[in-house]
Amino acid sequence: MASNDPLLQPYQLKHLTLKNRIMTTSHEPAYPEAGMPKDRYRAYHVERARAGVAMTMTAGSAAVSKDSPPVFNNILAYKDEVVGWMKKLTDECHDHGCAVMIQLTHLGRRTHWNKGDWLPALTTSHQREPAHRAFPKKMEDWDIARIIRDYADAAERMHAAGLDGIELECYGHLMDQFMSPLTNELDGPYGGQSLENRARFAMEVTAAIRKRTGDRFLIGVRYTADETAKGGITEDEGVAIGKMLRDSGNVDFLNIIRGQIHTDPAMTDVIPVQGMKSAPHLDFAGRIRAEVGMPTFHAARIPDVATARHAVASGKLDMVGMTRAHMADPHVVKKIVEGREDDIRPCVGATYCLDRIYQAGDALCIHNPATGRELSMPHDIAKAAAARKVVVVGAGPAGLEAARVAAERGHDVTVFEAASQPGGQVRLTAQSARRKEMIGIIDWRMAQCAARGVEFRFDTWAEAEDVTALNPDVVIVATGGLPHTEVLEEGNDLVVSSWDVITGDAKPGGSVLVYDDAGDHAGLQAAEILAAAGAKVEVMTPDRSFAPDVMAMNLVPYMRSMQDKDVTFTVTYRLTSVRKDGNGLKAIIGSDYMPLAKERSYDQIVINHGTLPLDELYFALKPLSSNLGEVDYDALIAGQPQVVSGGPKGAFQLFRIGDAVAARNTHAAIYDALRLMKDM
Repeated sequence: MASNDPLLQPYQLKHLTLKNRIMTTSHEPAYPEAGMPKDRYRAYHVERARAGVAMTMTAGSAAVSKDSPPVFNNILAYKDEVVGWMKKLTDECHDHGCAVMIQLTHLGRRTHWNKGDWLPALTTSHQREPAHRAFPKKMEDWDIARIIRDYADAAERMHAAGLDGIELECYGHLMDQFMSPLTNELDGPYGGQSLENRARFAMEVTAAIRKRTGDRFLIGVRYTADETAKGGITEDEGVAIGKMLRDSGNVDFLNIIRGQIHTDPAMTDVIPVQGMKSAPHLDFAGRIRAEVGMPTFHAARIPDVATARHAVASGKLDMVGMTRAHMADPHVVKKIVEGREDDIRPCVGATYCLDRIYQAGDALCIHNPATGRELSMPHDIAKAAAARKVVVVGAGPAGLEAARVAAERGHDVTVFEAASQPGGQVRLTAQSARRKEMIGIIDWRMAQCAARGVEFRFDTWAEAEDVTALNPDVVIVATGGLPHTEVLEEGNDLVVSSWDVITGDAKPGGSVLVYDDAGDHAGLQAAEILAAAGAKVEVMTPDRSFAPDVMAMNLVPYMRSMQDKDVTFTVTYRLTSVRKDGNGLKAIIGSDYMPLAKERSYDQIVINHGTLPLDELYFALKPLSSNLGEVDYDALIAGQPQVVSGGPKGAFQLFRIGDAVAARNTHAAIYDALRLMKDM
């Protein structure tokens, strides 16, 4: 039956019929191999195509020239071999009625000369981009002519691969570096204050591509329509640029960006993280659509179906991008069609996906470990051949994922939890108002477990006999850990943990040292709470940079909350001892670089040094288990069932996961659970 849902209405984009209004906008999860979109990359996009998304945009962005080396693992659109790989991806997505495009770009100054072929970065000035730090060559006429040809060559390759079209990146990259008066210092026909001159490069690129690819190949531009910066592109200029692209006759759609991406704070305003406003640029995109009159796309923290539906129903957008939402749940469209919106795994705005690309090399969702692992991990859990009795101890993210997957397999599941509520460390994190969305990780799993009859026993400190009394076939110990503060040579009894500050068990002092030897969110979260309470705070780390596990975009809101307060950051110093000093505390501070014993006084000293496993129950159960707690790592990595034996015959299998093994993060805990339980 035809649906009245605005999101499920088809959209006619020139000659192409898109089956609904939901797309994933161009983004680079950094899954290519040697610059090619091979099996892992293809499986990621095909999963979303199979589940009903109308259009998937690959790459963010694919490089058109050799002197645009990727800053992470992007597609190399300047190589002829890309055609075969893109054709395979496109054909498979087309089999599911999903259109395919790719975003092409030259990074300009947004890269570095010491990557790829060691060619100089170049742009329209000698200005260095703060984020990527290369001092660029100022472009010459032959550079401009060469790169226009490179764009056309790359587009021709995509046309040969059967894609429906391309999108050109015109925000933060070379095309926008021409467009913006903040970065264009060229003279002559491509420079100056004239918008016509600054837009000339984009116009010549689109004309060259149209000449090569013909009228039935779609060309769009994702462009900055307002830089929100003094001296930059204004809203009115953004409208004028849209009209110039429209009137050229070579551009078929616009994709609207507001802001800049040359620094981490600027990029975070373009791509907001949790605690920031949802869909902050939607109304502005609607203005561009209304005044320019072209097919208009947009994506910027549109995390839920209600917001996406409003964007289309109100006429602000023709196609709505739900890119991070589809990393959390690739089956968004399928669940809308089936009337199962409540089953959609929520994007909690953690932006672990995007931050990880620069930090660790590929994008992963903080609470969907199957994303990016489609070749080995399932998004849909298959039923087991026979039901088993599964006992899970601990209702944090690891335990709840184990319970959810086991229940979806059809098993009889009981969960013990010592606290009165589920969530573990995620609930601790969510106590900060800015990070309260994290509780969605827990709420979704609790709802999934409730729908499948999982039994929960809260306020229960499970002993070995409580577990064995249920005659389990499988026992999962997901008891997590407790803060590790015994890290000093002297004075461990005088300090408090970051958790003590976050929970409110430790009242803020007046002058506080936060000694962060873990580099994760808990240290900065404690510092943020202390600063808000009016404390003078020093965050100290023995590392050469602070909070490395928080990563770039997630660091931004912490800095914005603390930089106007009395907070300082000290790197490369190690807290060695703490002693009483009258009514205060004396810190003895050393260094890994030289013998040192500085003394400083504080009212309070906070230690953030990860957790130690709560593993007593595991070791009590270990000799009673059929596998003696052993994990076959080869089988685990290969995604195969665990069949280790050696303990009492007929006994239960025993596994521990998450921080009950070692201090890691939420993604690691949930991934532990999924890959153990999916074949259990």
